[in-house]
Amino acid sequence: MFRGTSAITLDSKNRITIPTRYREELFADCQGKMVCTLDIQHPCLLLYPLPEWEEIELKLCGLSSMNPQERILQQVLLGNASDCDIDKSGRLLINGPLRQHAGLEKNLMLVGQLKKFEIWSESAWQAQMQQGIAQIQSGEIELTERLLDLSL
Repeated sequence: MFRGTSAITLDSKNRITIPTRYREELFADCQGKMVCTLDIQHPCLLLYPLPEWEEIELKLCGLSSMNPQERILQQVLLGNASDCDIDKSGRLLINGPLRQHAGLEKNLMLVGQLKKFEIWSESAWQAQMQQGIAQIQSGEIELTERLLDLSL
């Protein structure tokens, strides 16, 4: 499971370096093979270990290409999916369309989200956190029964 936030940088060759604390697990679990796609709800990227992505693909495969809504979701997620291999130095390449979607420049945040990572521009991540905290504190986020059962 991936958790925590790491400040990382995009180098001049459009690569990011995965923090050392995750590398051993990623090489053991998936030989450093990852898949990156865009997030359809936020200006960030989703980075999956290949086995986790394959589970997403199976779910997408179950959608109908004849249903316009389902087909759009397949097109967006699968059409933007990019295979990324972590090299021996822990780096992986982020392609141009994905970088553009997330507005990635030099300073980034790699955010562990259990079975995947999110990749954000540092400024977008800070804005997302400020907005999220404000929504929780103001009561704008409704505490559903599932959320109330979550004891922290």
